[in-house]
Amino acid sequence: MPTYDYECNACNHTFELFQSITAKHIRKCPECGELKVKRLIGAGSTIIFKGSGFYQTDYRSEEYKSRQKADKSSCTAEKKDSKTKKKETKKDVKD
Repeated sequence: MPTYDYECNACNHTFELFQSITAKHIRKCPECGELKVKRLIGAGSTIIFKGSGFYQTDYRSEEYKSRQKADKSSCTAEKKDSKTKKKETKKDVKD
């Protein structure tokens, strides 16, 4: 259930009220008792998506996942090879 903001036009009292969406808004001010309360238009709230299943990447195929793993492993192997080559060239230069 949402929280609505209200303001009394008679006494300028502002307050919040926790109501159902289908409930009618109130007219009587709890402060002065006048029937001049109006519901204020709020900025609204944001929707928060929690858990899995909300993003396109959550539903990747098994084929895609296996290709990604293969790409990662080949990249790591290439990095290791390049580091080994650099060490070998440094040794050659020293000798």
